Amino acid sequence: MVRKSFLSHNKTIWGPLELVEKLYPEAEEIGASVRDLPGLKTPLGRARAWLRLALMQKKMADYLRCLIIQRDLLSEFYEYHALMMEEEGAVIVGLLVGLNVIDANLCVKGEDLDSQVGVIDFSMYLKNEEDIGNKERNVQIAAILDQKNYVEELNRQLNSTVSSLHSRVDSLEKSNTKLIEELAIAKNNIIKLQEENHQLRSENKLILMKTQQHLEVTKVDVETELQTYKHSRQGLDEMYNEARRQLRDESQLRQDVENELAVQVSMKHEIELAMKLLEKDIHEKQDTLIGLRQQLEEVKAINIEMYQKLQGSEDGLKEKNEIIARLEEKTNKITAAMRQLEQSDNDLLTQTRTIAMSLVKCASSDTQDQYKLVKDISF
Repeated sequence: MVRKSFLSHNKTIWGPLELVEKLYPEAEEIGASVRDLPGLKTPLGRARAWLRLALMQKKMADYLRCLIIQRDLLSEFYEYHALMMEEEGAVIVGLLVGLNVIDANLCVKGEDLDSQVGVIDFSMYLKNEEDIGNKERNVQIAAILDQKNYVEELNRQLNSTVSSLHSRVDSLEKSNTKLIEELAIAKNNIIKLQEENHQLRSENKLILMKTQQHLEVTKVDVETELQTYKHSRQGLDEMYNEARRQLRDESQLRQDVENELAVQVSMKHEIELAMKLLEKDIHEKQDTLIGLRQQLEEVKAINIEMYQKLQGSEDGLKEKNEIIARLEEKTNKITAAMRQLEQSDNDLLTQTRTIAMSLVKCASSDTQDQYKLVKDISF
């Protein structure tokens, strides 16, 4: 039960719904849309439009949950024993979450949300034991319901048509007012243009008079200049003939100069061609000279390398000569030793022969003494 409202002394639900905008920033769009809707004059109509928009956004449970959480703020609008102040309010808000599965598309514009909804008599839809077997009455009720639905649909269409006609009439009135203002502005512009046209015509007449006077003065001056031209034409013809002759001479001179210039240009082209050939030959010779220099550097490097190798071979040759000299010296020593050995062998052989001859002569000597003597001689 609502205790008070900001709009009037009547009890309305619009006050708590306005509080939702402060608690839930996303609800500001709904509040602004409800305030901008034409035809809503009562807080009850605004509350109905707000509930329809929240249902279409599928955020009815979220908005009301914000109110349930802030119960200290709701105490300004509800009695302490009201349903929104009890625990059952949170249960109801939880049940409202099931409405999010419904894609609601409710009409807000053109609906009469300010007037009180009439009481619908559902007694005819209730069944009792007496009406179970009465088929004719059920048929009549179905026909009545069809007629009622048709009339409601027709009424809704007529209301929408009337609303559209009202909007068209308003737009036509606005356009008519705008056209009247534009017509007044156009009339004022026509009056200004007429005044400017009259002023321009008067100025045109003055300019025409001045132009005629100037033409008369100019005509007299032209006649005077024509007489002067006729007198000076003869002298001009003579000057023209003289200038023509000079032009002919200068043309011939120019032709000669152009021929000479063509010869000079051809000679210049030939000189440029010869210079290009000479540059090409110079470049080729420079390339050849660079190649020869590279070859010379390579030959120098080879000569240096051969010289180094020659020095190395000379050093090796000197070492080999020294070795050969040493070997020859050793060979000479060995030869001398061999000669000495040969000489000693010859001496030994001579002694052996002598001893053999003495042994033959001394056959009677003891054999053992001869053996020792031979062994001593051999050593």
